[in-house]
Amino acid sequence: MAKAFIGFGGNVGDTRQIITDAMVCLALRSQLRIIHKSCLYQSAPVEATGGDYINSVVQIETDLTPYGLLHVCQTIEQQFGRERPYENAPRTLDLDILYFEGVAQGDTELTLPHPRITERSFVLLPLLEIAPDFFLPEFGALKSYLPQVAHQRIEKLTCRNCASDEKAEYRPPAH
Repeated sequence: MAKAFIGFGGNVGDTRQIITDAMVCLALRSQLRIIHKSCLYQSAPVEATGGDYINSVVQIETDLTPYGLLHVCQTIEQQFGRERPYENAPRTLDLDILYFEGVAQGDTELTLPHPRITERSFVLLPLLEIAPDFFLPEFGALKSYLPQVAHQRIEKLTCRNCASDEKAEYRPPAH
């Protein structure tokens, strides 16, 4: 299985709910498994129009090829009403493959790693939240790019992650 990171974003509609629901749709795919997911982040548009964006990043393991994963991502975008009237238009949902293990390519349909992975705080912060020491041979340690995006407005939203390593004890109610 290959490791990959996918960025989620949007700024049209109930974006928090759309991203949450889209992650569920992704998790239901038998060809992949979500390993980690970041909190949600709210950021100003970068080279785009419209209101603030909500973003998150997930790490997956998958048996899919990069183009198979791209097809899954585009299918999920369509399920949530993604339209592409012009470049960088406001959107209900945008899924970007940020990295796919072992693949470096520059196709017009799919460039890996994502060509702007080091230029966007809304990609770097959630990615580094779940993979703090992420290193790409082409770029080096991604955390070294944080000073270059420090001027971009972004806020980490309240995050509710389940504590999976704690053992909960069930106690029936007393009668």
